[in-house]
Order: sequence, then C-alpha cells, then structure tokens
Amino acid sequence: MGLNFNLMVGGEAGQGVQSIGFILAKAFTRGGFHVFADQDYESRVRGGHNFFRVRISNSKLEAISESVDILLALNQESVDLHRGRLAREGMMVFDQGRVKDISGDNFFAVPMADLAEEKVGNKLMANTVALGVVLRLVGYDFKIAADVLREQFGAVGAGEDNVRAAAAGYEYATSNLKGSLGWSLNPIDSRKRMLINGNEAIALGAVAAGCTFMAAYPMTPSTSIMEYMADKSRETGLVVIQPEDEIAAINMVIGAAFAGARAMTATSGGGFCLMVEGLGLAGMTETPIVVVVGQRPGPAIGLPTRTEQSDLQFAIYASHGEFPRAVLAPANIEHAFWLTVKAFNLAEKYQLPVILLTDQHLASSYSTVDRFDLSRVSIDRGLLVSEKDIVSIGKYRRHQITPSGISPRSLPLQGNVLVVTDADEHNEEGHLIEDASTRTRMMLKRLHKVEGLQAEINPPRIYGPHRAETALMGWGSTYGALKEAVDIFTGRGLGCKPPTPERNLALSG
Repeated sequence: MGLNFNLMVGGEAGQGVQSIGFILAKAFTRGGFHVFADQDYESRVRGGHNFFRVRISNSKLEAISESVDILLALNQESVDLHRGRLAREGMMVFDQGRVKDISGDNFFAVPMADLAEEKVGNKLMANTVALGVVLRLVGYDFKIAADVLREQFGAVGAGEDNVRAAAAGYEYATSNLKGSLGWSLNPIDSRKRMLINGNEAIALGAVAAGCTFMAAYPMTPSTSIMEYMADKSRETGLVVIQPEDEIAAINMVIGAAFAGARAMTATSGGGFCLMVEGLGLAGMTETPIVVVVGQRPGPAIGLPTRTEQSDLQFAIYASHGEFPRAVLAPANIEHAFWLTVKAFNLAEKYQLPVILLTDQHLASSYSTVDRFDLSRVSIDRGLLVSEKDIVSIGKYRRHQITPSGISPRSLPLQGNVLVVTDADEHNEEGHLIEDASTRTRMMLKRLHKVEGLQAEINPPRIYGPHRAETALMGWGSTYGALKEAVDIFTGRGLGCKPPTPERNLALSG
C-alpha cells in the first residue's frame, strides 16, 4: 500500500483536540497526501475524553487504522487509554506539565504550557505547541502548516500567535530530540484536493442540486449540515431557518416544496420520530422533500456522539399507513455528495419524500476528495408543468391517476391553474373523500411509483472477486473498512489459490 502513517491527538474537551487534529489533516492534504481522519468526543462542552485520529498515505484512504505512530497526549487520560495502540517504532509526545513523567526511548516530554506562556503569553496555546512538535517529528514543511494556521485563525492577531506557538514546539523538538526517528513526510506534490466531512459533502450536494430552502432543529450528528448551509447562505441564495422544533422544521420544508422550492431538513433518530407525521403528509400530498437522518444509538437520547446503524427499518417503514419513499445510504464522503444530488432528483421525479440515511461516523469523518465535477450534475424536476404547458391544460388535476402513479405537477399561483391537495385522502382533483373505491384507486396510484423507483436503485456494489468462498456484507459507511479488509486478506494470499475451492473475499453492500 505504500506510505501508511497514523497519528492521534488526545485530550479533554476544551483543549483544542479537534482544532489541532483538523489543522494537521489539512496541512498534510496541502502536501499532496491522501488523508482520512475521524474524531471521537463526548456529549459535553468541557471535560470528558476526546481524540482525533489522522491517517496519511500516498494512496486513497477510506478508513481509519487502529495502530498509532505518533500519540500526542495532552492529558494523563490520553496516555492511559491509548498507549497500548502505539506502534513498535511509534512515539508518544506528552505535556510534561499535565502527565506524570514517563521515561523511555519512544516517549518525548515537552513543556507545552510553559512554552506557550513564554512565547505568546497564553497557556491555552499548548496544543499549538504540540502541533509544531509533531511537524518536526515527521520532518514536514513548517510553512505549509503556518499558512493553514493563519487561514484558520486569521492573518494577524490569533493567527500569528498560533504560528509562533507552533514554531516554539518545532524548535524545541529540533533542539531536544535524540537521533533520527526515520520518518520523513515531505510533501509529495501540489495537487489540490478538498478535505471535507460527510455532512459538508451532503450540504455541498444539496447546493449543487439546487436546494433553496433548508429548515432544521439542531441534533447531533446532523447539526453541522444546517450550520454549513447557513454559513454559505449569502453566496448561494439559500434560505436556512432554525424553527422551534423538528415538527415545525419538516412542515416548513413541506410548505416550501409545495410552493416549488427544492427543500430539505436534517435530523437524527429522535428528531425523525417527531417528523413522522409530517413525513406522512408529504407522502399523502405527494410533495417532494429530502430528509437527512444521521443515525446514532437510541432509543430516546441514546448516545448522541456515537455511531450505530440502528434506524434502517425505522426509515423504511416509518408511517401510519403506507406510502412510497426512497431511502438512500451513502458509502463514503464522495458518495454522499452524489447521492444527495440523486435524492433531490428522485424526490421531484416521483413526487415523494426521500430519506438520506447517514450516521455519526460518516457525518464527522474527514477525507480528501478530488473536486466534484459539477458538469456531471443534472437536475431532473420530473413532470413539472411549465408556464407554456399551462395554456394547453384543460381541467387540471393535481393527483391525476397515471400508469406510473406520477401526476403532472403545477405550482400554486402558476398561471390560471388551481392547485388543490388535502392531507385527508382525496380524489384526483385533490378534494377530500371518504368512499372506499376512490381510496383504493389513490392508494394504488401512489404505490405504482415503487415500480419506477426500483429501476433507479443501483444493485449492490461488489468489490473483489465475484466468485468467493467468503463474502463481507455491509451497507452505508461500513464500506471503507470492509473494502480495506478485502484488500488486506487478498494481499495475504487469500484469492491466489485455484478457483476450486475458492479462497477469495468479496465485499457486497
């Protein structure tokens, strides 16, 4: 596989663990490396154990590695919990002011807080001192990291203070390291890649797909979708609203979509519970919406910052009564972008809700990806009646029965067409009814959409030999780890034996 280098930053909430981990990941990305990073944090503002892992390679990465080459421990708990993951030739760097003295050839004590106080007058920048130490340990270009620090914290003031703090750590390591560590992560090229996480990929996919309205109530792990879209709202023309709760959010989205906007919301399992009646409203009125559900362990509050794929059946079957919907689950960060585009197209083409099912791991993990080719993005608004078509329409029926189950869709106040729909069961004109025969016809009309949807869903992705004795099966964000497992086992000779009996591994999901 070539280069495979792993580092971990550990500490408590408030020590800047995520900030330093992200800056290191971004700095290595600038040097042309492929990066995969994940973060683990507890559901609290301060205290509790956090860590950020960064994996660096000269080839594409889609998973993390458990072994650690450099462990950057900002407190004692990080030493106690993670020292067992240190590779044989690895190095632990720790703040000698917060960690009891550890002696040994692969332990490096640094007075991080003291250096931060001495160089910039702020002990809180001890984490940035540690960043400089790591850069020196791997022989990385300090200027690249300095540029990233300035971008992150500003070109003056805090930005320059952080650069000086990092330089202090770099210089301390230069003066106090004994011998050569044998690591040299010099930049390999200047190719530009994006470093984004799954939620950012979904947000970008929504913008590329023409989403103009987003309403959501914050709920980990989906909150940053709303935050990212709100941050980009002025330059993209997006309307982003945080209402009082999830019920209001999905109803706002339904209203915006009914009026013709491409609209979405984002939540987690508990919030999705509150949205289910609204989901049924979208199903009954055949209103196209996109709902992102970031899974986390439940029930109730569960474990807000942990990963679990426990909402699949909930997403597929959530409702009272039956109506069609599509449920899509991205396999990786790049896939999250393209599947979001597809979600909006399917929603409008089939006039139904589409659920994008992700999880905490995919939502908050970072990966390097090539810039998305926006020329590949196509917008399919389905049977949306144009202003020109309205002239030739006689009596318009919003829920007209068709062989496909998809009715021509006009927007309110569009020409002289009257658009009527009802949350009660209704007839083709959209007026409520209570007779069994019309109910049966309308139910079958909506369910006929499933036949078209089936043709839109790709078959399971198969990686590795198609004829194999052992298959690893998964869905969603497990793909990267399973894919690498197949590579590891086939690299060890499994798959090199004659076809009978097969000794290959294949991945399906």
